[in-house]
Amino acid sequence: MAAQAGDRQALETLLARHYPRVTAVARRLLRHDADAADATQEALMAAVRGLHRFDRQAAFSTWLYRITVNTCLDQLRRQRRRPTVAFDPTREQGEPTSGAPAIDAALADRLELQAALAELPEDFRIAVVLRDVADLEYLDIAEILGVPVGTVRSRIARGRAALAARLGNQPGSWRHPTERP
Repeated sequence: MAAQAGDRQALETLLARHYPRVTAVARRLLRHDADAADATQEALMAAVRGLHRFDRQAAFSTWLYRITVNTCLDQLRRQRRRPTVAFDPTREQGEPTSGAPAIDAALADRLELQAALAELPEDFRIAVVLRDVADLEYLDIAEILGVPVGTVRSRIARGRAALAARLGNQPGSWRHPTERP
């Protein structure tokens, strides 16, 4: 791998290729876009610092997602230790709660999904995000999480069912496009 050998251009290309998915994973695991941006940068910096330790036993993306998940988990642990302030995304700062402007339906759906994901147990949320956002295969997810493939399947199924229940859909009504019914 040229990036491991010190080729700066190869490193920049490699990071640029993976940046969108790393960001998507971080956004779904964390509650706020700003936290996701911080986690993305932290994960990419950790990958650069640790690139010499990448042993090519797994795909680079698998290794990078493991770093991303660990970074997000560390950030969630730090967040639990500090107080949080409630935020209503439907109103402007200083605007009264009643009569708040309607927000775009797509944004409302995204916020609803993000809230439902945030309510999932961490193990389920991570498995669902790695499958449905990062589009990883079960074997790769199992390697990233260090658990058997059966455990990954169970976490994804249970996470999707919990999401469906929270979003008012029938459990099992949604599947990843590449999965059989």
